[in-house]
Amino acid sequence: MQRTDVDKPDYYHQVVDCQWACPAHTNVPEYIRLIAQGRFDDSYMLNRESNVFPGILGRTCDRPCEPACRRVRVEGKPVAICRLKRVAADNKSDIRNRLPKAPKKKNGKKIALIGAGPASLTVANDLIPLGYDVTLFEALPLPGGLMRINIPAFRLPAEVLDEEIAYIIDMGVKVLYDTPIKSLKKLLDSKEFDAVFVGTGAPKGRELDIPGRHDSDQVFIGIEWLESIHFEHVDSVGERVLIIGVGNTAMDCCRSAKRLGAKDVKVVARKTRKYFKASPWELEDAEEEHVEILENLSPVQFVLENSTLVGMEFEKFTSVEIDGKLVQEPAGHVVIPCDTVIVAIGQENAFPWIERDIGIEFNKWDMPEVDETTFMYTREGVFSGGDAAFGPKNIIWAVEHGHQAAISIHNYCNGKSVDDRLPQGQTLSSTSMGLHEWSYSNDYDPAKRQKMTHIEMPERFLKMTIEVEEGFTMEQAKVEVERCMNCDIQTHFTESLCIECDACIDVCPTDCLTITNNGDETDLRSRLIAPADVHDQPLFVSGALKQTGRVMVKDENICLHCGLCADRCPTHAFDMRKSILQLPYAGQPVPEKTLPAAEPAPAK
Repeated sequence: MQRTDVDKPDYYHQVVDCQWACPAHTNVPEYIRLIAQGRFDDSYMLNRESNVFPGILGRTCDRPCEPACRRVRVEGKPVAICRLKRVAADNKSDIRNRLPKAPKKKNGKKIALIGAGPASLTVANDLIPLGYDVTLFEALPLPGGLMRINIPAFRLPAEVLDEEIAYIIDMGVKVLYDTPIKSLKKLLDSKEFDAVFVGTGAPKGRELDIPGRHDSDQVFIGIEWLESIHFEHVDSVGERVLIIGVGNTAMDCCRSAKRLGAKDVKVVARKTRKYFKASPWELEDAEEEHVEILENLSPVQFVLENSTLVGMEFEKFTSVEIDGKLVQEPAGHVVIPCDTVIVAIGQENAFPWIERDIGIEFNKWDMPEVDETTFMYTREGVFSGGDAAFGPKNIIWAVEHGHQAAISIHNYCNGKSVDDRLPQGQTLSSTSMGLHEWSYSNDYDPAKRQKMTHIEMPERFLKMTIEVEEGFTMEQAKVEVERCMNCDIQTHFTESLCIECDACIDVCPTDCLTITNNGDETDLRSRLIAPADVHDQPLFVSGALKQTGRVMVKDENICLHCGLCADRCPTHAFDMRKSILQLPYAGQPVPEKTLPAAEPAPAK
């Protein structure tokens, strides 16, 4: 194999599994260490560089970082990364004097943002400090988009939402509430703005067009129903409620129904639990509140008597897994009694306000074509991100889209190519504090994942606005931060110093190191002390060692980052170095000294 080039940011970045899995590449290990030191303000601000909503996402994130956490490979349960993010947000002081600010002198460029959801707000966050004049058009009387109207207050309190959105709005965004854009053509023809960003989300719930759908006033679309609850247009529900669908919106609907007084709430799924779209913790929270989840049922028709909804008929299935695929066979029909049905089977985009003759191409799903790198429509100067661009995802994806779109808008407004993407950089620094001491906690802590405490059952149902999760106590946070394995503290190997004494190999608790003859990857993986059979983590391979010509190979998949190899090494060939991924943002390229060396020009 070729010698591993650790000077390129991607190598060590991929070793930090949580950061690699996060769409915004948030520096998780560092903000956890800052929490461990009680530096909540610093932790919050570090988090906010990439994720502008730490408090909101500390409660609502889909947590792509946690399944990737190295701790899963050790004991099955990841570090509670999302919960720790909330610890920093809940315990910070007033950080407003540390937030980016608008310069006194504007740059003369005007940007229109359509929709006040997380993608648009991130664009504003990045462009306002560069001197842009930003106007935000919002159809509702309050900002936040689906974060506000589709996530119930018992999961995301309004004060948390208001605080973090205000950090951005108060930079100087001109917000026009109750101002839906009804014609993009009209906005563009006004030539008032130098660029336009569309961040309108996926505001349309999917229909369930089966017999009886429109014969009762007790059948609702999930996201519309949640919006009605938010604006207090709905304050009651039938005693027996069926939720059709099993995504996260369905979980919010079933738990909202319980708070509106429903006594019997059932969630109905077409497939088995393995195929549910709802996050596991959302399912657990719903079941804790005595919501029943039914599998293998497909809606057939609404059942009405004298124009009153009395039930739903379903086709039943039996399910088995064959060769990893779900095979379902019909098993008759069943009618489940109900008074109200909430349909939560997905969301769609809706662009009746974008004319089809203004240079914006639409795809076969009637969605505007958006470049996945530049986030620009096929019409120059018009950009999009979040759910409006690529369909429903989650908030952290919308934030990352906002960052990338802001880079493109800044380029566009300055006459540069929107394809000109800023490179990532990396810094490496030794954590050595002496012969056998490191500036991080390198002991493996066997503590179990801390369990989030919830408000007692009767109390949580008293009002829609009572937050169920109480957050970690300081004692819980102290235990949980020690579970982090500091994956950004990397073993850094200098082959010219190695004397092949094997001391590092002898002391390694996981047998992740091997000195052996080089070979192709398949061959090498099979010859390591502990065979490396997980191929989504690359091998580290050194250059030829000077004494025997063999190579040092490390399986990153099983390394604990304990530093024992560096402790034992008599020549300091191994060091434990902290890698920091430098991320560029609009108008903020990473320092040149942190960039990887340019590739040598090919020989002529």
